[in-house]
Amino acid sequence: MRRWSRTALGATTAVGLAAVLLGVGVAASSQSAAPVITDVQTSPVNSPTAAIEKLQKDLARVPGNYRAWTDLGYAYVQRARATADPSLYLRAEGAFDKALALRPKDNDSALAGQASLAAARHDFAAALALTDQALAINGFSATTYAVRADALTELGRYDQARDAVQKMFDLRPGGIDGYSRASYAFELRGDDDRATQLLQQGRDEARLPADKAFASYYLGEIAFHGGDLDRAEAEYGESLREDPTYAFALAGQAKVMAARGETTAAAGLYAGVVERLPLPEFVVSYGELLEATGQTAEAQEQYDTLRLIQKLFAANGQDVDTELALFEADHGTPAAAVASAEKALAKRPDGIFTQDAYAWALHAAGRSAEALPYAQKAVRLGFRYPSFSYHLGAIALAAGDRVTAKAALTRVATLNPGFSPLHGPRAAALLAQVR
Repeated sequence: MRRWSRTALGATTAVGLAAVLLGVGVAASSQSAAPVITDVQTSPVNSPTAAIEKLQKDLARVPGNYRAWTDLGYAYVQRARATADPSLYLRAEGAFDKALALRPKDNDSALAGQASLAAARHDFAAALALTDQALAINGFSATTYAVRADALTELGRYDQARDAVQKMFDLRPGGIDGYSRASYAFELRGDDDRATQLLQQGRDEARLPADKAFASYYLGEIAFHGGDLDRAEAEYGESLREDPTYAFALAGQAKVMAARGETTAAAGLYAGVVERLPLPEFVVSYGELLEATGQTAEAQEQYDTLRLIQKLFAANGQDVDTELALFEADHGTPAAAVASAEKALAKRPDGIFTQDAYAWALHAAGRSAEALPYAQKAVRLGFRYPSFSYHLGAIALAAGDRVTAKAALTRVATLNPGFSPLHGPRAAALLAQVR
């Protein structure tokens, strides 16, 4: 299953009225009262729960405060991400709607909030349209450009996304939200050195532990994808020193353990992570580790849980087609994988994650020749992501293109042969066939 993008697609944190409680550490533009969007995964230290409670009390006293309703909407979105409870998106939707009902004109803050909610639900076309509306009112909102960059990235409009990130920086230089987006833009193009530099700069300038933990975690991710397990371990550890409860960093440590063959320790850590925060990426990683170590019944329990989670997300308005396509291709039925992938591709035909998922679904359905062009498109930017190269190699080999297969599978071995306890050995076996 694809990793979640580093952009704020499901991890929006509000400031504005809730700045101290949520601790983003970046002030909103003086041109706009919209809350700042960031990517910090919350912990008890930076919990949106307190913000929600405070805002609800404030609104009980002054129910006509449209800005507070907007901030409440952002807090609900963040709470949904922190708890893996997508039902909170409905509350966020209600809060943003209330803000617009109270101030239907010139309310770019609430429109940007609705855009962030649409992005959290993976409706990136709607998110982009809402940022158009918000920018027509206030063209100087760094917050709106942040959401716009996220939507453009996921829609596969990468040059425009980079321009939006630049505009965001022009309006509000610095901040972990800006550095993380700029870093991701370089990472997608295979420039890990520049991506690392930007994240390190963001971490150095950050004041809040949650911001530092976030930056360190993604520094660990870049290192892990490139096969530097020692550095990845150190960065995940640094993240946990800033925030010992940060579930993503704990999952990162589990990945490193699994890559080193420390499967029992990795499984124990994953079990704790999914118990606390059952996000799809953690559940499937845990399940694949169990499957790779022969614990098929236990793995199936995780996959069954994943399906329930995906249904819950879908029932609450979140588009899970891309993620579901990959999961079904690996652990379900090819027909279901293709059906989900076709829906995703119709909405985001130019996104590399969507193209990769569509290619992998077609391959699972025995349509590898048809899949190969999409797999090749998915790697066009140079993104150093072993899973993409594994998929391309397996598809090319099945389609009879041994040259492409060998190059792609060699790239997996060069980047990180232990990228997955389940798929890593499969990639190595395929490479042995073409050497």
